[in-house]
Amino acid sequence: MRTEARLFTGVAVFFAVTAAGYGWRSHEPAGTAALALAFVMAALVAFFLRVQHRRHGERAQDRHNAEVVDTAGPVDFFPPHSPWPVTVACGAILLALGVVYGLWLALIGLGVLGHGVFGMVFQYAGRGTELPRQDSDSPSRGGGSPTS
Repeated sequence: MRTEARLFTGVAVFFAVTAAGYGWRSHEPAGTAALALAFVMAALVAFFLRVQHRRHGERAQDRHNAEVVDTAGPVDFFPPHSPWPVTVACGAILLALGVVYGLWLALIGLGVLGHGVFGMVFQYAGRGTELPRQDSDSPSRGGGSPTS
């Protein structure tokens, strides 16, 4: 992720320089705020990628002498199903409707949205970092011969 972190750092620097120059020359607050927000978002992605690189080390894509076989194996854990995206969507809808119909509905929507985001973030918080081992001689996984 080193390459991606460098790319987003460059994008963040570009937006910072552009925002400073635009704000200095135009004195227009809306465009300056939009460019500053673009800088913050690019800097956030660059920071995340740098932390991931530090935490997980170099990938095969980051090395010049890597082979294709170096990227073989399980990629990561992908959750099979989750109720939290539906909860987040319902909370966002209630929040948007609350803007139209009243503060009481917006507060309910904010609570449902917060609950959904909290559930989505911490759904797999207790899960270990190791991937489950796949035995080739286990009949339930399709490998080996079943004994009956």
